[in-house]
Amino acid sequence: MRVSVTPIRLFGDPILRSKAEPVTTFDRELRRLVDDLTDTMLAAPGAGLAAPQLGVSARVFTYNVDGEVGHMVNPVIETVSDETQDGNEGCLSIPGISLPCVRAMRTRAVGFDQHGEPIVIDAARTLARAVLHEVDHLDGVLFIDRLDGPNRKAAMRAIRESDWGGAPALTIKVSPHGPFGA
Repeated sequence: MRVSVTPIRLFGDPILRSKAEPVTTFDRELRRLVDDLTDTMLAAPGAGLAAPQLGVSARVFTYNVDGEVGHMVNPVIETVSDETQDGNEGCLSIPGISLPCVRAMRTRAVGFDQHGEPIVIDAARTLARAVLHEVDHLDGVLFIDRLDGPNRKAAMRAIRESDWGGAPALTIKVSPHGPFGA
């Protein structure tokens, strides 16, 4: 069995702030992405991982909550409960930081599996938190964006003081020519 653990993109990488593209082709490449996401999430370990965290702009995420491992392609949040939960939340792209974050207690997400078959996730508590966190990633939103003022300040301070947070930002160079030359 092939195991592919891929480096996880960290806070500051522009792809983490970009809305991911919908998946239009359910093929071997998509199945490989789901495998890579799953292997990387399990190795980290984490409760979820979204494709942008591996540098791929695709609306795909995996989750691992209470021994239940799964994935969703092109997720849409249909409902969220008015009832909320307040608990610590962290992110594999912001390592070592866990702070109180308010999320809905329950949610319902609809989407597809890696073969294009429709699936529904009715989630509560930790799974709801994971699903909402990963769908946020697909929309370019990080959990620190959902924190209250003091916790957001604490997160930003912790990022600046971390051994990875002071690294220079990823520089992307773009050719001055169009895709077909000047």
